[in-house]
Amino acid sequence: MNVTIINIGDELLIGQVVNTNASTMARMLTEAGMEVGKTVVVGDSRDDIWQAVDAAMHSSDTVLVTGGLGPTKDDITKKLLCEYFGSELVESEVALENVKRLFAVRGFELTPVNRAQALVPKCCEVLNNDVGTAPCMWFEREGKVLVSLPGVPHEMEWLMANRVIPKLQETFSMETIINKNILTQGIGESFLSDLIEPWELALPECIRLAYLPVAGMTKLRLTARGTQAASLQKAIDSAVEDLYKIAGQYIVGEDCETLAELVHKTLTERGLTLATAESCTGGTIASQLTAQAGASAYFRGGVVAYSNEVKVCALGVQHSTLVAHGAVSEETAREMAEGVRNRLGADLAIATTGIAGPDGGTPEKPVGTVWIAVADATHTEAQLLSFPGRRRQQNIDRTVNQAFSMLIHMICQKH
Repeated sequence: MNVTIINIGDELLIGQVVNTNASTMARMLTEAGMEVGKTVVVGDSRDDIWQAVDAAMHSSDTVLVTGGLGPTKDDITKKLLCEYFGSELVESEVALENVKRLFAVRGFELTPVNRAQALVPKCCEVLNNDVGTAPCMWFEREGKVLVSLPGVPHEMEWLMANRVIPKLQETFSMETIINKNILTQGIGESFLSDLIEPWELALPECIRLAYLPVAGMTKLRLTARGTQAASLQKAIDSAVEDLYKIAGQYIVGEDCETLAELVHKTLTERGLTLATAESCTGGTIASQLTAQAGASAYFRGGVVAYSNEVKVCALGVQHSTLVAHGAVSEETAREMAEGVRNRLGADLAIATTGIAGPDGGTPEKPVGTVWIAVADATHTEAQLLSFPGRRRQQNIDRTVNQAFSMLIHMICQKH
């Protein structure tokens, strides 16, 4: 089943709001066995919305539209869809009761403007929105489906999971889709492609391969599509087994979207704890880990030690070390990692110190010079990174991924 996603809103076009709805919806649909053929972003223009909807209804089995369902005058999606499907607006009892319930819970008075949220095209089916006042509307025409959802991300996601995807699965027959992620590091995308080219060319027709490079690592995504789940899984397993024979030294993990997820999974499964000491990464490592539910099981805490004074007083770095070697040095990185591990009582620790840029470098230590250290109770490993560019965020992202990779390597080797 082919799906087109249409996200509506001027704020998306001008970059005022990041369009996370598109990626979230595409991921959820793919996991459910549906193929997203196109994603379209349009502003709050009647003509643009009409043209996008009409084109999608002619080219796709299902069209999912987000945005333009609020009570203000710039929200025009509902009236446009009413006209497009040749219907009239009526008050939905289901939608009205939902609006009344939510306003009562919040202690708000139901105004005529808010009551208008319950107006829907007569020809649609209302899919109740338990987490918001904007109704989700299901339209059908000539075997095709259009679903209009609110643009508020948490409402959209709840409706997709609890209303839209289950109903689509009941309405259409779905093929089986199996995705397998392989995380690689230590080899560039083009070099990896050359290395595994014979393997890639020998993949069965049911499997597609995608290269997804980001910040010093490359994710390989294998996607198998068909009707027989068992045979697809067997094909995926066989392909992965052969991949390890060719590129196993560069594979750092499987079945995760990011290295942060892999660290989260590894520490949780092995019952190990972690502490972080960050200078040039400014808390990014801690942020990526604690963004995941369940991080409290292993994450002891972190220190953002930007100044030398904090490195000394909070982490126990020796003043003599800073004088002799500087803040950006192997010696300082090692003492940062060992200090935070001891002071926070963790099994393992990560430390980063460097010059992220775009300024602050010297001839001896140019921008992009970074030291990472990873420590456990008996051993500390350190690595020097030298990034060629002055792009600050890219240098930070690459440092974080390399730190995660070093940590995973230490865990697999010693724990």
